[in-house]
Amino acid sequence: MEPIGQHPEQRVGVFVDTQNLYHSARDYYERNVNFESLLRFAVAGRRLVRATAYVVEKEGDTSAWPFIYKLSTMGYRVRRMYLTVKELAEGGKPIYEGNWDMGIAADMVRLMPYLDVVVLGSGDGDFVEILEVLMERGIRVEVVAFRETTAQKLIDAVDRFTHLPDIPSPFMEPKSPER
Repeated sequence: MEPIGQHPEQRVGVFVDTQNLYHSARDYYERNVNFESLLRFAVAGRRLVRATAYVVEKEGDTSAWPFIYKLSTMGYRVRRMYLTVKELAEGGKPIYEGNWDMGIAADMVRLMPYLDVVVLGSGDGDFVEILEVLMERGIRVEVVAFRETTAQKLIDAVDRFTHLPDIPSPFMEPKSPER
């Protein structure tokens, strides 16, 4: 039996804010998100139109490259953005900014004619307005994120909210210590 509101003919777009989920998983669970399990759960036997993972990285820092490569092998289209210096703190320490919110919203609008369902992997309440626009146009909206860091107004606005730890295999297995 299919979950309520889901059927195999639905065309699904998955939009994952990796920074949002990474920081929540690290801060609350000291774990890393299993983005492969997230994608499998989000699609749930339906027709995947596109899965996009949004990544923010520091210019010149190659440490994110293995993660980006892994996302692409899982079936995500990876969109990358470099952090920019927003301002300098006392002592001249740079405060960086990197935010995909407008890019994610724009991608949702671009794909709107081809989707029946949008699955957002983020708990950011800034998405409420665009998600309401999608819903007004008949698109089902589902969110998979961490309850602890998801805005209540986002949970209240969408058709379905899933607490990420409740999906099968939500976290990567911890690396075993090397001997």
